[in-house]
Amino acid sequence: MYEAYPQPDEMELHEADVGRLWMVATDHISTYDCVHETDIPDKGKVLTGLSVFWFDKTKHICPNHLISWKNVPPAVRGRALLIERLEMIQIECVVRGYLAGSAWAEYASTGKVCGVVLPAGLSDGSKLPEPIFTPATKAHTGEHDENISIGAAGELIGDPRLVEELGSLSRALYSFAAEYAFARGIIVADTKFEFGRDSRGQVKLADEVLTPDSSRFWPVDQYQPGHAQPSFDKQFVRDWATSTGWDKTPPGPELPDDVVMGTRARYVEAYERITEQPFEEWLELNSPLSTA
Repeated sequence: MYEAYPQPDEMELHEADVGRLWMVATDHISTYDCVHETDIPDKGKVLTGLSVFWFDKTKHICPNHLISWKNVPPAVRGRALLIERLEMIQIECVVRGYLAGSAWAEYASTGKVCGVVLPAGLSDGSKLPEPIFTPATKAHTGEHDENISIGAAGELIGDPRLVEELGSLSRALYSFAAEYAFARGIIVADTKFEFGRDSRGQVKLADEVLTPDSSRFWPVDQYQPGHAQPSFDKQFVRDWATSTGWDKTPPGPELPDDVVMGTRARYVEAYERITEQPFEEWLELNSPLSTA
């Protein structure tokens, strides 16, 4: 029996046929695991287009659940994928190449991140000597993910060897993507992967992958450790939300127009830098008049 996929508001899953699902990225955005009441125009299409790009680029490292981005209902074309149904593995596979966010806070307090001892003297935004695998729990909507040790992840899913396999796959995926993106002006500071097993037990990459929602993207030409970095991800929204004094309980507050359009611009720029294609081409490929 397959476990149910999580159903956060930012991503919807619908039955297609036996063994297959439609995964639809919405234009909703969340911070601190709470969904805001204001949409980001075209956000779902950015995430879907980038995921399609990365699924293709990384399939030599790990097979994935993508079947088609074309064979989807017309109403959601451009932000939906036809995917293989998997039995999802119930941990988030986070890889960090730089210190930021909760990892920086933990390091500043303990000198460790998820049980991994790091060199002394690092600062906010520092590049790590090598990428580290730092799993996390999968939270339900409105709850918060929690960083856990590799040992705790093994206990949680009942298979320490599988956690080792996921760690190796995650680091390989991150290293490939980080090198690729860096050459195109983007630092992938950290990212989150999700995996599942198919009907034969094979581990496959799932969900969205290497998007502004699941990663921290920083501009290479503005990188300077020692403080928070400018970004092409949802950190722009997090910073605004924090500045309002919001208590981080749902629902998230409505976003002002400048935050909405500023977020869209950052997401689109990330797409265009990484894919080296105008975002308008993805929109045209998925328009009702397209024959692609």
